[in-house]
Amino acid sequence: MLSRTIHRSGRVTVVYVDLGPSAAREREALTWLDEPEQARRRRFARSGPRREFTLCRASLRALLCRELDCGNEELSFVASDHGKPFALVEGLTAPVSFNVSHSGRHGLIAIAPRGRIGVDVEDRKARRDMDDDIRLLFAPGERAGLAAAGGSRKADLFYSLWTMKEALVKAAGVGLRIDTTSFEIPPAMSRGATRCLVRLPVAPSVQWRLENLGNRRYAAALAVEDLPADAVDSLEPQFA
Repeated sequence: MLSRTIHRSGRVTVVYVDLGPSAAREREALTWLDEPEQARRRRFARSGPRREFTLCRASLRALLCRELDCGNEELSFVASDHGKPFALVEGLTAPVSFNVSHSGRHGLIAIAPRGRIGVDVEDRKARRDMDDDIRLLFAPGERAGLAAAGGSRKADLFYSLWTMKEALVKAAGVGLRIDTTSFEIPPAMSRGATRCLVRLPVAPSVQWRLENLGNRRYAAALAVEDLPADAVDSLEPQFA
């Protein structure tokens, strides 16, 4: 697998996985997948999503085996009630947190020894349904900001805001219980800030550290539970 570390933030590491077409890499990745994963892979009707799943899951397995000092055959996955996966080593819950996202040629894996994390990535490409998505997915202040943006700036802002929202929802791990129109990404993030602290309407006592990891090729964001014992950078809270 072709992967590299692109970001470290406190206890969290984010790894980029190249999901571009490569028969050789896909064959190698397939050897890492267990039978349930291979069965899931076969259910993908299109080659693109099948390749994305295969390369991301194999890369995740390789990273977790290194982090947990275990063999690939000892590693398995189960899902929470809301569908968020977690790892088992020889049937016991592993002391690690992780989250995976992929879009087009780009895959991201976030991994940490503890705490809830979420990561999201979106390939920057035109969306024919952008206006409908803006109406259905964003809060009033965000909709106003997107309406005022023009041309490529509108698309860039759309993807940045959406990946930040998705990373937060994935980190919280409660699925559809969070209405993405019920909270706003702090305006400073739309103006170029790269990180902030956020609270969500679900479990508002929890504070999340949100980071924009995007570049010209893809939009991406990381959300990390701001645990009291963490040695984190000093940030001024900006509550949504």
